[in-house]
Amino acid sequence: MELSRRDAVAALAAIGAGTGAAVHAVDSDDDTAAPPVETLVAAAEVVYPSELSGVEPFVEALAERRAAGDDAHARGVRETVRELDRHAESWYDAPFVELSAADRDALLREVGADTADEDPDGTTAERVRYYVVNELLLALYASPTGGELVGIENPQGHPGGVDSYRQGPGR
Repeated sequence: MELSRRDAVAALAAIGAGTGAAVHAVDSDDDTAAPPVETLVAAAEVVYPSELSGVEPFVEALAERRAAGDDAHARGVRETVRELDRHAESWYDAPFVELSAADRDALLREVGADTADEDPDGTTAERVRYYVVNELLLALYASPTGGELVGIENPQGHPGGVDSYRQGPGR
């Protein structure tokens, strides 16, 4: 299944993030860290089901809106990505984006993001779960293609017409 920028726009609309132009904030705290977009793409490559293609443009379109700007959510994404990179550097001697898919998956598990509850103000594991893992999964399953992948033929915010309500699941 192929994800597209159109899926990202639909997902953003469904989660109430809007689709206006993003303002790219300069992060003066650490200008050597990988941009959040690259890290989110790298995380999606291990979090998303392997049968998906088009992950990079989908996540880029999502991150342009959700990780840019100066609102609290965008700052939280950037801070959490920096923290994830610090763990990658400390434990694997490389930024998260330079790790193999297997090492990225292992790092997310070692941080505890696979079992943590999501909390934007919590521990590292809880913030990674909230700002990275759940952010990516919410966008995926709110998109038409991601919804179709799990049998949600008409995800919230995606118009499907009258015919979509007359069909059974999986059509």
